[in-house]
Amino acid sequence: MADAQTATQAPNVTRREDYNEPDWRVPEIALDLDLDPAATRVRTTLWVERGGVHDRPLRLDGDGLTALSVKVDGAETMDWHMDGPNLVVPLSGSAHTIETEVEIAPERNTQLQGLYASSGMLCTQCEAEGFRRITFFPDRPDVLSRYKVKLTADKTRFPVLLANGDPIAQGELDGGKHWAEWHDPFLKPSYLFALVAGDLVANRGTFTTMSGREVQLGIWVRAPDLAKTDHALHALKLSMAWDEKVYGREYDLDVFNIVAVDDFNFGAMENKGLNVFNSRYILADPDTATDYDYDAIAAVVAHEYFHNWSGNRVTCRDWFQLSLKEGFTVFRDQSFSADQGSAAVKRIEDVRGLRASQFPEDAGPLAHPVRPDEYIEISNFYTATIYNKGAEVIRMMATILGPEKFRAATDLYFDRFDGTAATCEDFVQCMEQAGGVDLTQFRRWYSQAGTPRVSATLAQEGGRARLSLRQLVPPTPGQPVKEPMVLPLKLKLFGGFTGRPMCDEQLILLKEDAQELLFENLSETPVLSINRGFSAPIVVETNRTAKDLAFLSAHDDDPFARYEAMQQLMLDTLVTSVTNGGTDHAAVIEAVRNTLTDSALDRAFVAEAVLLPSDSFIGDQMAVVEPEAIFRAREALRADLGKALEAEWRAAYEGSLANRFEYSPSAKGARRLKTVSLGYIAASGAADADQLAFDQFSLADNMTDRQGGLTTLVNGASPLREEALEAFYQRYQGNGLVLDKWFQAQALSTREDTAEMVERLVAHRDFTLSNPNRARSLIGAFSVNQRAFHDVSGRGYRFVADQLIALDKLNPQTAAKLIPPLGRWKRFDEARAAKMRAELERIVATPGLSKDMFEQASKSLD
Repeated sequence: MADAQTATQAPNVTRREDYNEPDWRVPEIALDLDLDPAATRVRTTLWVERGGVHDRPLRLDGDGLTALSVKVDGAETMDWHMDGPNLVVPLSGSAHTIETEVEIAPERNTQLQGLYASSGMLCTQCEAEGFRRITFFPDRPDVLSRYKVKLTADKTRFPVLLANGDPIAQGELDGGKHWAEWHDPFLKPSYLFALVAGDLVANRGTFTTMSGREVQLGIWVRAPDLAKTDHALHALKLSMAWDEKVYGREYDLDVFNIVAVDDFNFGAMENKGLNVFNSRYILADPDTATDYDYDAIAAVVAHEYFHNWSGNRVTCRDWFQLSLKEGFTVFRDQSFSADQGSAAVKRIEDVRGLRASQFPEDAGPLAHPVRPDEYIEISNFYTATIYNKGAEVIRMMATILGPEKFRAATDLYFDRFDGTAATCEDFVQCMEQAGGVDLTQFRRWYSQAGTPRVSATLAQEGGRARLSLRQLVPPTPGQPVKEPMVLPLKLKLFGGFTGRPMCDEQLILLKEDAQELLFENLSETPVLSINRGFSAPIVVETNRTAKDLAFLSAHDDDPFARYEAMQQLMLDTLVTSVTNGGTDHAAVIEAVRNTLTDSALDRAFVAEAVLLPSDSFIGDQMAVVEPEAIFRAREALRADLGKALEAEWRAAYEGSLANRFEYSPSAKGARRLKTVSLGYIAASGAADADQLAFDQFSLADNMTDRQGGLTTLVNGASPLREEALEAFYQRYQGNGLVLDKWFQAQALSTREDTAEMVERLVAHRDFTLSNPNRARSLIGAFSVNQRAFHDVSGRGYRFVADQLIALDKLNPQTAAKLIPPLGRWKRFDEARAAKMRAELERIVATPGLSKDMFEQASKSLD
């Protein structure tokens, strides 16, 4: 059960300014675990050393542990006491050996933190503070230790015993038990500890490092899933080679293992030498995984492997520095993914994700800096700001330094801080030293929350043009006044008549509130291309006309800027339609036609460029979100695009029909454009659209096409809709990961009865709140369905609040991450806002509420 946090209790707040060095360090730890789902015995030996001159006792963090015995220097002692959940041992000398024994029950651990049971195996998740649920320890990231681990378990039930590091010994015991010992020679914090015990098989491989060492690789899964692991193993090898080539980082152990787990709060975990993964980011075959799934698996495998250096060999001093490892590693995995396929499409996908999750976070009650100043529950800071905005901060520094200096800076960082717990400041100082730059002002990206807004006005004056730039960082909770940021803006001018570049791309560092640039000797009217490649994570407002945007969507030589111009044209049209009623769609239709029929463009890029902005992103542009009006305006534009360009959509669709499954950039692009085209054909009202969708669904040789057909049908009213849903369920009812797609497709439906349908699905025999993936697939998906969730009746708010209160009793961490959609109540009309706020108040008033939920819900009320 969760630790209770009643609404009347004042929660403990951890503040960055209060950081102190550890009183005691633990250079060595030995763990002996006798594993059993009902009762696991954990015997721990700590070699502790006093840090500095003081007389403070040894304090060991615990959570739900009972000390069965405590020894100091080999002798039983009673000179200890409990301070709440923590063990306190007075010590007089400078170095001691401490032995403790506790008993825990993994099968009752529904929080999925610490040691828990999942689908017949035992596994761990210790980030951020899960190790204290296994044994008493100073559970903080700046206490670095070398670990020796002995695992003992029933051999029939748990034939495979894995832990961090390299295996050093194993053997048999009486009573059908066996044991295995593992040693990790590298210092690591407790959050990187891991073990897995289960009836597993491995897809094995090898990798030869750049120094010639052979590393044994293993992807461990249940036997029926073995055939679905080839893609993950291949991605791991690619990642290891890429990190050597791009960053010069070589793997350092003799083995590297990954284990797939069904019940997992995160996507994956980078535990040293033993990564534990949510199954959705390991298992893939054409019948059950979409192209998105394949891409996500490769990205997450890369991300966790890259952590071996950016997170493990160099870790965080404290949790306020979380983006030191996560932002940097997201940047690394994004760069890796860009190198594996279309860099332009990858950048589009990353920016779309940033705008969908991080921009709203920055504009809401939960806004916080990339390096926060305080928290109640650290798990609540595993956010889009820490990860995705943090990656953009790294990208900006890489842009400012350039490739060679950035590589020199990362080499300096890894070499200087190897084996230590570092800070964001340490990283920035390495950028300055190796790059020869002053990043004093740039550091505000770490301390100021909020998404900067830049207005860019280009005015022609005869043969010259003046570009006026202004920046504003809006107020956020606790930060009403902001200082100017350093904004690296890539820009270029194009001739409005010829389409030719009128200057080379320039990198401008906007550092002041306002700045002007002058362009001379212009022979024709210029059109501005700005924030090319999304060089800064900002909102840009320009005086470009619809004609200018349409022009750039056809002529800009930067793929992202070309995409951005199309999206801005669509967005402007839709916002005007919502605020002023119907509007002319001709400019959008013609721009889409030009893109759709440009044979020189990659089909994956075309598919991204012709997609309309989402309902939620349209709402983000408005002072007051109007869900129903936004939905109607978007559907009207989709219908007009479908009708006006029906011949072009059908040509694009039919051009991809012969595409049989292969995982390649060209094949993925064809499948993507195929389903996008199908959606527009359906939007046109074509008589055969439902049959086309059903045929795609039923005849598909891969999940991407099958899900594309199903999603199109789910949004409509055809009798084929129910037939497809039933067929999909019958085919995959034994596969939890695929059933998540079935639940999610219905939760995201644009139909008027979606709220009613989702309420029924909660009672479905395959729905459970105990599995985080399943909860996210229905509750999480529904809460971002703007039209359905924000039904004016308020039933969507009540439904989600009910589910989160129930989920909090099982898994506070997962529940708390689903709060943000309710917290955006200030963006809506008074009636909706009142209903959303009432549900937040009901959550906060719930007896026994976890501190995870209390923090998120109470902050959302501000």
